[in-house]
Formats: sequence, structure tokens, C-alpha cells
Amino acid sequence: QVQLVESGGGLVQAGGSLRLSCAASGSIFRIYNLGWYRPAPGKQRELVAQITSGGVTNYADSVKGRFTISRDNAKNTVYLQMNSLKPEDTAVYYCHTLAKSSGSGAWRDYWGQGTQVTVSS
Repeated sequence: QVQLVESGGGLVQAGGSLRLSCAASGSIFRIYNLGWYRPAPGKQRELVAQITSGGVTNYADSVKGRFTISRDNAKNTVYLQMNSLKPEDTAVYYCHTLAKSSGSGAWRDYWGQGTQVTVSS
């Protein structure tokens, strides 16, 4: 099993910044990608940003140019630097990974508990 622990959420005024962190631990054989999701209208969760083990990134259009995702492979940790925050960014942000617990095991999705980000206008 893989556990994900998020930190860094909080309350910030519009235009401000926050940095989220998510550390993966447990029985980790290999991590393919790490990313952040948040709830969206009509969807269970929408992708905010994602980064593969090779460093390829993907962002939602709504956050491009404002958010930056990065990872420390040695620490199995992913970061989300959020700048120029808007009230519509208010949400619970969930960390996600696609990972294997063993070499013969299947790739599985793992989720963190979520961290609240609130942006006041």
C-alpha cells in the first residue's frame, strides 16, 4: 500500500500564493506520476496539475501560468506552487499517484485525504 500525506493548504487573499506538498510513503516499488486534483462542477474531480517520473507536466487550462508542479523523486514528494490565486481556486486539493507496490503488482491509483485551500476576495 502507498500512503499520501498532503500539507500546505490554508486561507489566503486573492492574488496571494500557497505551496502544497504531498509525500508518498509505504510499500513503493515505482511511481509513474504524481498530481493534484480538485472537485469540479459535473465531475467528481478534475486534474489541476500532474508530473510524470520523467518530469513531463500537464496543467488544467484554468491554472496554466499561475501554478507550477514539481517533484523530488528521491523523497517521493510532489509540490504545487500556486500563485495569483483566485476565489474560484477555492477547493479541497487531493494528491494522487499511479504507483506499484511491487515489481509483479499492478499499477494502482492512490489518493490523499485532501487539503483545503480557501481564497478570499
